[in-house]
Amino acid sequence: MKKMLEFRWHGRGGQGAWTASELLARTALAEGKYIQSFPEFGPERMGAPVTAFTRISSEPIRIHCSIYDPDVVIVLDNTLLKTVPVTAGLNRDDDVLIINSTEEPSAIKARLRVEKGHVWTVPATEIALKMLGAPITNTALLGVVARATEIVSMEGIATAVKEKFRPEIAEKNMAVIKQAYEEAKVE
Repeated sequence: MKKMLEFRWHGRGGQGAWTASELLARTALAEGKYIQSFPEFGPERMGAPVTAFTRISSEPIRIHCSIYDPDVVIVLDNTLLKTVPVTAGLNRDDDVLIINSTEEPSAIKARLRVEKGHVWTVPATEIALKMLGAPITNTALLGVVARATEIVSMEGIATAVKEKFRPEIAEKNMAVIKQAYEEAKVE
């Protein structure tokens, strides 16, 4: 693992971008890593674009600012691809872009002109609708983060989800996370 991985989450108010960021951070903390998790939003209304950030490090984290050159970008709502510069700061060969989309990663990579790094897609909305009965995509994307980066374990995510949610909700969310982990595609 690099000394520190930086994650930037893009979603809309109410979709749980910060909750997903926090769950990833809690998982990493429980696995012995140093973490930061914080949102960037003001009085946005439900549905407005929001950003959240996660830092995970093997050493204490001494910086306290937004993330401008992330290692991983996660997009909860693919409609943001038209209005938010989600690829900003992605410029290294090992960078990762994870998108809630039914499109093939190669199509998104071409459309967004991503020349370096890897693009992952997963039909998170469809998985969530089938398993939760609602389009709650934030936890599904945690599964793809675990698969794409190997920064945290699925067991660790399960523990964090069980601590955050009631048992029946945690169980359904873990099913969503596992399904997304399996269905994710990469280019």
